[in-house]
Amino acid sequence: MRVKSKRLKNLLFILSVIGPGLITVNAGNDAGGIATYAAVGAHFGYKMLWGLFLITFSLAVIQEMNARMAVVTGKGLADLIREQFGVKLAFFAMLTLFIANFGVCVGDFAGIAASMELFGITKYISVPLVAILTLYIITRGSYSKIEKVFLAFTFVFFSYIITAFIVKPDWNNVFKQMFTPQIDFNKEFILTFIGMIGTTITPYMQFYLQSSIVDKGLSIEDYKYEKLDVYISAFWGDLVSFFIIVTTAVTLYTNGIRIDSAEQAAIALKPLAGQYASALFGLGLFGASALAIAIIPLSTTYAICEAFGFERGLDNTFKEAPIFYGIFGGMIILSALIVLLPKISLVSVMLATQQLAGILCPVILIFMVLLTNKKEVMGEYTNNKLQNIIIWITVIFIIILSLIIFIFPIIEKIL
Repeated sequence: MRVKSKRLKNLLFILSVIGPGLITVNAGNDAGGIATYAAVGAHFGYKMLWGLFLITFSLAVIQEMNARMAVVTGKGLADLIREQFGVKLAFFAMLTLFIANFGVCVGDFAGIAASMELFGITKYISVPLVAILTLYIITRGSYSKIEKVFLAFTFVFFSYIITAFIVKPDWNNVFKQMFTPQIDFNKEFILTFIGMIGTTITPYMQFYLQSSIVDKGLSIEDYKYEKLDVYISAFWGDLVSFFIIVTTAVTLYTNGIRIDSAEQAAIALKPLAGQYASALFGLGLFGASALAIAIIPLSTTYAICEAFGFERGLDNTFKEAPIFYGIFGGMIILSALIVLLPKISLVSVMLATQQLAGILCPVILIFMVLLTNKKEVMGEYTNNKLQNIIIWITVIFIIILSLIIFIFPIIEKIL
């Protein structure tokens, strides 16, 4: 009985530690992410699955670095950047992060509007309701309570897994192509591939994950459990992405249907895969957008307050941390108001901010590599050789692909 009781206690303890990693990757599969993965499958079938498979390992290594920095130092990423690299570089990182994340937040409110319109609910009802509910949940609860709400959204992502099985793909062909690298040397393929990487490894993930681990009060004694959290989470997040790609590949790609957004994918699924598949896809879009609407502003707020020494944390009241809650509330309210404007090009906003995030991502990753190799910061918990190889390959690859984004338009103008 004692052995069983001890095992149960250990299991409950592990479950109490797990959370930050899972919430972070789920928020990564937001409206923009779902649209990107849906377009990958609709436009190119299974050709990019090998890339998603490899990115999963990079994501796991990056998230583990975040978790390790958090439990060793007890500080957030923005805090460490300011301490180790100075206020000017910290200000540059925070300004760019705010602009990029604000655009992403607008895109996620657009995802709320679009997903609810699939069920006949106008954006003038859905957007204000989600904004008010998000503000209420965040400002009324402690971190432990809010984390439970965020974790509940994990179940929404099962809708994409169920949808993939409804459409009945040829699984032998799926797995064959997943392990067969394919590249089309044309502009559309390369830019879509960049988009897939950019939406899988994003700047806000690094800031939110590290800050939430610190906010949760985890220490070096919890490291092995938090490492398990981020590894499982990286696999889970990209598994959801995998099923989104498979769903649109077997339906839209096969029938030559092209899409530009997640809601278009949901609508297009209806005549091809049935009403249930379409509804499940739309439900997933709503859940993903609702989660991201809370996480994106939180990651931004944590980072800015850390960088400049303002009081922060969900366990503080509004009076104790007015700037923390002020930035969060401001992002939510302004993003919602922009989506409610009658004539606004949300696509242009999303494209511009994704490019900006693409520039920031390698910069943040470089900061992370340098920090996790500093013995005065990490002590005996610095990176090993394999981790450094994987992260530097990832950084160089993202930089090259980000440069291609800007080179293509220049070449087009010249030609």
